[in-house]
Amino acid sequence: MTASRPSFLHLNPADNVGVALRALTAGEEGLGVTLRADIPLGHKFALKPVAKGRPVVKYGQVMATAMQDIAPGDHVHSHNAAMSDSHSDRATNTGVMHTPPARRSFMGYARPDGRAGTRNFIGILASVNCSSTVCHAIAAAANRDLLPRFPGIDGFAPIVHDQGCGMANAGEGFDALIRVLKGYRDHPNFGGVLIVGLGCEVNQLTLYKRDDWTTERFGTFNIQEVGGSASAVRRALELLEPICAAASRDSRSEQPVSKLVLGMQCGGSDGFSGITANPALGVASDMLVAAGGTSILSETPEIYGAEHLLIARADPETGAKIRAMIDWWRNYAAKNGASLDNNPSPGNKKGGLTTILEKSLGAVAKGGLSPLAGAFAYAEPIRIPGFVFMDSPGYDPVAATGQVAAGANLIAFTTGRGSCFGAKPTPSIKLASNSELFRRMPEDMDIDCGVVVTEGVGLERMGQRIYELLLDTASGKRSKSEEFGYGDNEFVPWKIGATL
Repeated sequence: MTASRPSFLHLNPADNVGVALRALTAGEEGLGVTLRADIPLGHKFALKPVAKGRPVVKYGQVMATAMQDIAPGDHVHSHNAAMSDSHSDRATNTGVMHTPPARRSFMGYARPDGRAGTRNFIGILASVNCSSTVCHAIAAAANRDLLPRFPGIDGFAPIVHDQGCGMANAGEGFDALIRVLKGYRDHPNFGGVLIVGLGCEVNQLTLYKRDDWTTERFGTFNIQEVGGSASAVRRALELLEPICAAASRDSRSEQPVSKLVLGMQCGGSDGFSGITANPALGVASDMLVAAGGTSILSETPEIYGAEHLLIARADPETGAKIRAMIDWWRNYAAKNGASLDNNPSPGNKKGGLTTILEKSLGAVAKGGLSPLAGAFAYAEPIRIPGFVFMDSPGYDPVAATGQVAAGANLIAFTTGRGSCFGAKPTPSIKLASNSELFRRMPEDMDIDCGVVVTEGVGLERMGQRIYELLLDTASGKRSKSEEFGYGDNEFVPWKIGATL
């Protein structure tokens, strides 16, 4: 291998494992050891003896416990390492503000509430599962019949779900659903919104009335009141006429980066996610924050074991909120017969991740080095600048739905295995953690972060590329997921509580 294409990586002087940058075979030598087994791409091998019960260290942090004696050169994975009963609580970074980047504006849609849109969709929102099919029919009819007449609109986005009835009319689950739907109703990427109910559901349309919206931008009705499903589609097209006329007059203008809100996601992670795509996105996040923007990290179960790295960068109140979120999740998981101390998914393990601690340490890297400015409930409106955390499950569609509801007008999604995702009305860009994935799925990946290890591209330079792509996307450049049409089926509000 050439100097620019190394075969091995030692991430931190404190680590007792190395990482394979290509598929390695037993007998090869690297980082001072002779391999005793084949090491798949992205997997780990021991650099020192690790006795049974002793910690396995990666990123300078405890990521597992040896379940048997491990010799130098051994493959270190789920067959000989497992979740540690205790993990690191050391964090050296307490938050670093960066110099603002040169580029600090994008072309977006100015909205009356002071925010800016990166897209100009019309939202067709279902208040209840019972109106979801009709909302899909309305969007299809509007995209066919109205969109050609109103070219200033990006399209009609059906926002449908499986909740709204058969649930308690109070409590965490009901409150979360209302926050999500109101967040989408008010989202700056919508130039107008139509909300459709059935009529007899728990989640009544009266909860979503807005006195400050005119009929030019907003409408509601119940299917039961207009004659049925086919009549509902006809009625919707009538109501959408003035909404479309108003939204089609919207145009892009120069907006400050301070009006960008970035939701950061990772899915289908692998052994390179915490080495390439996630820390590179962290650099881009720091640049966005330095320019006055907002970036949101979420997926609370997937910061477990690395939460101390965030708390060290927060004020005492925000740190206490993070601890309380972790405690809530421990209790929530236990009530449902689960545990936060779970193994990664089969795809994660195949890609080289051994424990949730290792996955979390890599996931937190998306947050860069900026101070943590706040911690928010799921789908809670986020109107402050800076790097923030929003509570959510680790399930990507649920987490991203909450981020969009909170105000995210951009999504950056890192993946090592090849997640496919979109998040209408918010554009989502895909960051491949390894070059093999980028070559294998070019139709879905927007940028190859694998060049950090294959070509020696520095993380700062990679982060700059991501930042530029974020601003280009905010200004109208379509992402790969948008080109394919993702986003009509990925709206998934967090379902908390009993179905009655």
